[in-house]
Amino acid sequence: MKELWAIFRRFVPPYKKYLILNIIFNILAAFLTLFSFAVIIPILEILFKIKEASYEFMPWGSASLKDVVINNFYYYTQQCIYDWGPIGTLAAMAGLLVVMTMLKTGASYLSSYFVIPMRAGIVRDIRNYVYDKIVYLPIGYFTNERKGDVMSRMTGDVAEIENSIMSTLDMIFKDPIMIIVCLIMMLVLSWQLTIFVLVLLPIAGTVMGRVGKRLKRASLAGQNQWGLLMSNIEETLGGLRIIKAFNAENKVIARFHEGNQEYYRISRAVARRQSLAHPMSEFLGTITIAIVLVFGGTLIINGTSGMNAASFIYYMVIFYSIINPAKDLSKAMYSIQRGLASMERVDVILNAANPIQDPANPEVIDDLKGEIKYDNVTFGYNKDVPVIKNVSLTIEPGQTVALVGQSGSGKSTMADLLPRFYDIDGGKITIDGHNVCDMRVRELRSLMGNVNQEAILFNDTIFNNIAFGVMHATKDEVIAAAKIANAHDFIMSTEDGYDTVIGDRGCRLSGGQRQRLSIARAILKNPPILILDEATSALDSESEKLVQEALERLMQDRTTLVIAHRLSTIKNASLICVMHEGEIVESGTHDELLALNGYYTRLVEMQSMK
Repeated sequence: MKELWAIFRRFVPPYKKYLILNIIFNILAAFLTLFSFAVIIPILEILFKIKEASYEFMPWGSASLKDVVINNFYYYTQQCIYDWGPIGTLAAMAGLLVVMTMLKTGASYLSSYFVIPMRAGIVRDIRNYVYDKIVYLPIGYFTNERKGDVMSRMTGDVAEIENSIMSTLDMIFKDPIMIIVCLIMMLVLSWQLTIFVLVLLPIAGTVMGRVGKRLKRASLAGQNQWGLLMSNIEETLGGLRIIKAFNAENKVIARFHEGNQEYYRISRAVARRQSLAHPMSEFLGTITIAIVLVFGGTLIINGTSGMNAASFIYYMVIFYSIINPAKDLSKAMYSIQRGLASMERVDVILNAANPIQDPANPEVIDDLKGEIKYDNVTFGYNKDVPVIKNVSLTIEPGQTVALVGQSGSGKSTMADLLPRFYDIDGGKITIDGHNVCDMRVRELRSLMGNVNQEAILFNDTIFNNIAFGVMHATKDEVIAAAKIANAHDFIMSTEDGYDTVIGDRGCRLSGGQRQRLSIARAILKNPPILILDEATSALDSESEKLVQEALERLMQDRTTLVIAHRLSTIKNASLICVMHEGEIVESGTHDELLALNGYYTRLVEMQSMK
């Protein structure tokens, strides 16, 4: 329960007014339930002549409130019998019972009515918090996490929280109130019998609590296995072309079936354990009623209780009215254990630390020139295995510097360190003398434009993809950027021009078209610093020519860091740095590097032989 209240303390405060109204109407419904049952006593005692006493009207204040209310209720009932006869009084009592029940059900409806906005709002807030955290977490976080598992936590686990915890909110705040109000009335009727009941109920609750704890452990294992299945599906959809090309359908099917069988085994055990809640609670409740019936009957027969037979029947009716809320509460507790397991998985994301933070006193570059310096920079995705080793590099304002080398030499990592996608382990990176770690992350990244090897586009219109990240971009500005990027002509040939939806990750466009949209997006942003990460390596010759022309226009008068795969595209770079195993082993112009007859020369020769 401690974990459940911790969740409520985190998410309920914005909905306090709904919670207060829910509790008020739950209390009202509980009292109306008691008073509607109270109609049974005069029916038994007077209408059927179990009690022949005569009653006189008692003025308010002449005795205790309880005695006055009970006496006057009997008095008016007696008057009804005199005036209307037994049948008329029976009809009046039935009418009163209907009115009381109508008021009780109305109060119950209003309690549910006010809890619904709180329940739906909390689930919405959790989804928002998880999505916001995913967006703001650094890229490094996701190198150690499966995307499918992250998606599972945001979808399946949040849905489980909604189904198991939030759907039981009404029970959580209704059933305990009903139980407490009934117990108070039971104490008024017979404190001896009620103390006996209070000893029995915790015993039953302890038995069910142990089963519930086991359910939470099994649910956590089930949700983890579901995350693995989601990862499997995500990898399969992403690699379907390779799976078919290598005739590996049977292999991936067998892997999925194995994981799915394990999930079936766990979910079957969870469902069986959860289905035990109702029969166990009913069985324990029946045992408790039987014991109370025997014990209470013994007290009345021996004359050691202040109750008569009619009061004892009323007592048993109240006690029985506790059993259903107790059973509902026990089922809710079973369900909540599943939700707590899911909340535990969601909290892994919500509580994840983000090492990329803004400094307390951020520095601001007032007049940007664009000088970039890497000063003895060291970095490793695993701190024990450095990928970049004491690299120093200076890029002058307006200069184009290319990084070349074999795959895994650290070129792309060098580019990722500049906008602080990752924080370095040693040394420093500066822009115009300002350490990038001393600047606000948002302001730092606003200085840069990225064009990557894989054009990352969204399932939206061409206009919105080009204008992505630029507030209030006009149609004329977007068209101008597209023209510079050699994209305007093919855009106008699509069915809806700039309003054409390009599909998932731009699947309705060719590779060259997608890349030119990425360049147009960078042109529209108009950044002073440009990062090109193998922007033409995946294109055919014709597309490469168009993209290269667009890149040359984009690079004019900007400080540019180019990660190059095709060396022919960076011959005119101001400086070419050759990286090998995380270090810059050669640097110079194209001709200077060829004259060295070293790493760069071998790279050129290998490409010329292709």
